[in-house]
Amino acid sequence: MALAAASKSLLLLGECVPCLKQNASKFKIKRLELDQNLLMYFRKDDFIYALDPEKKCKTGDIVLIEKCSEQVTRLITHKVKEVVYPLGDITDPFTGKKVIAGKFRDHIEAVNNIYGRSSTTFDYDMAPDRGWLENKKDFTHVDTYIKYNEFKDDDQPYAV
Repeated sequence: MALAAASKSLLLLGECVPCLKQNASKFKIKRLELDQNLLMYFRKDDFIYALDPEKKCKTGDIVLIEKCSEQVTRLITHKVKEVVYPLGDITDPFTGKKVIAGKFRDHIEAVNNIYGRSSTTFDYDMAPDRGWLENKKDFTHVDTYIKYNEFKDDDQPYAV
């Protein structure tokens, strides 16, 4: 079974994905699996449901998941321990500096100062925190559901 390796672990690091369950969140766990013929490791994604009654995590967050002492339901075997990295706010664990696409923000800022700052350059220090566009352009906090039919009067704004 695909979940056998992931369900044995006490602590897991996963990315939150959209979920339809009440009081739970769905997480994508990335792991490496050995191909015996090629003797190479390939990435394999497992999906785990974790108990999250306070809805601490949103879609895209990197979250630490802990195994429950006893199984809540057949699918829910873990619980959310803490949100490690909110979406779009990655911090290097060794230096504590913010990272953008593999480069430190300080380094990008220094390069911009040396070569001259453009008027259209995005300023991360002045940007508001995630969540200020809720119900305007950010709909990661609402429950999504599967749209099975297309109707002329489309009354399903949060359908996937």
